[in-house]
Amino acid sequence: MNAAPLPLVEQFQFGLAAPICLTWELTYACNLACRHCLSSSGRRDPRELSTAECKAVIGELERMQVFYVNVGGGEPTVRPDFWELVDYATEHHVGVKFSTNGVKITAEVARRLAASDYVDVQISLDGATAEVNDAVRGAGSYATALAAMRNLAAAGFAGFKISVVVTRHNVGQLDAFKALADRFGAQLRLTRLRPSGRGADVWDELHPTAQQQRDLYDWLAARGEQVLTGDSFFHLAAFGESLPGLNLCGAGRVVCLIDPVGDVYACPFAIHDNFLAGNVRGPGGFAVVWQQAPLFAELRQPQGGGACTSCSAYDACRGGCMAAKFFTGLPLDGPDPECVKGHGERALLAQAGAPAPRPSGDHSHRTGRAPRPAAPGRPGGSSRPAPVPVSIGLRPPPSALRAVRPPDRACDENPLAGFTPGAPLSAPPAA
Repeated sequence: MNAAPLPLVEQFQFGLAAPICLTWELTYACNLACRHCLSSSGRRDPRELSTAECKAVIGELERMQVFYVNVGGGEPTVRPDFWELVDYATEHHVGVKFSTNGVKITAEVARRLAASDYVDVQISLDGATAEVNDAVRGAGSYATALAAMRNLAAAGFAGFKISVVVTRHNVGQLDAFKALADRFGAQLRLTRLRPSGRGADVWDELHPTAQQQRDLYDWLAARGEQVLTGDSFFHLAAFGESLPGLNLCGAGRVVCLIDPVGDVYACPFAIHDNFLAGNVRGPGGFAVVWQQAPLFAELRQPQGGGACTSCSAYDACRGGCMAAKFFTGLPLDGPDPECVKGHGERALLAQAGAPAPRPSGDHSHRTGRAPRPAAPGRPGGSSRPAPVPVSIGLRPPPSALRAVRPPDRACDENPLAGFTPGAPLSAPPAA
């Protein structure tokens, strides 16, 4: 008799031959300066991948059968070649979902987007009112986002996403966010605040309280499939039933991040040299990084739960978020700082005063960027590269929205949406 197959979570924790989907930050340039920006975006890095290099990466993703890319930044639409790259990706069977603050979603752009089923759009909003949103994202950003939503809705773009980072100040607006999404025929997506990038400086101020975490769990449990979470809140599973999604940290296993200069990180929320696996400019490109990087090989090994294994909720929350632990100074095999059993809070108190790791690099408008050590295939940079102007007046050419095939809409709810069991599960050994 054949043994029963392992549950998908048990299989995927050892990694796949290619990521199901990945996050790709095309630029650090941004017209905003959100207080919690996970990549400390603002100024463009002059070393960012060229158009030709981006197209070469897209070609690799097509060959690896990565069927979806979550494109972000910075504000990705300010890259002059953004629409050209969207066009190229869809032509090469790589679906695109891009996140934007809405600055370039004009009525004309919205009509072009609505005419195609091949690109998905996610509008960032962190308050259901201008007062709450603009305190985090900057003056006028609420009006900009709502104008983009109106344009998309008027153009008939059904099901675009409204993406909300849940904070202490907006968690009480969940019903209002849902009503806003319903009003525009959109879908609400909630994500967790991480102490990454500039978020490290405001995490103590903005992350939800213990009671708010409970309220959030109850709200999500009641809405079920109506609200997307992208596996942001699997640490809340310790309250009881698991929320929809994979409920597993997929870092280096099924997801990863490519940053604007081609660096590949295990997790979009862990932009730090400790989680840097390589660079797409190196020999063999992205495929070699994903399949052979020692960091990814380590992450795909069976992981010990440390002190958390003695907790009755470990099988539900699996120790929580790697990035949240790392940037609050907690050990990776320790409790999540927002552990619903209170273990994280006690661990933070025990190490009060100890310095926590700082995110690598700062691209904020107000500061110079810290030097970054050279990685294989990545040239070193000066400590203060000259700012590069950000252009926000471009519009996409008609060819940018040419229909090729519908994206699989993966990663809306979890990284495995649309995945067909039977694909190869582990990366091939190095030659």
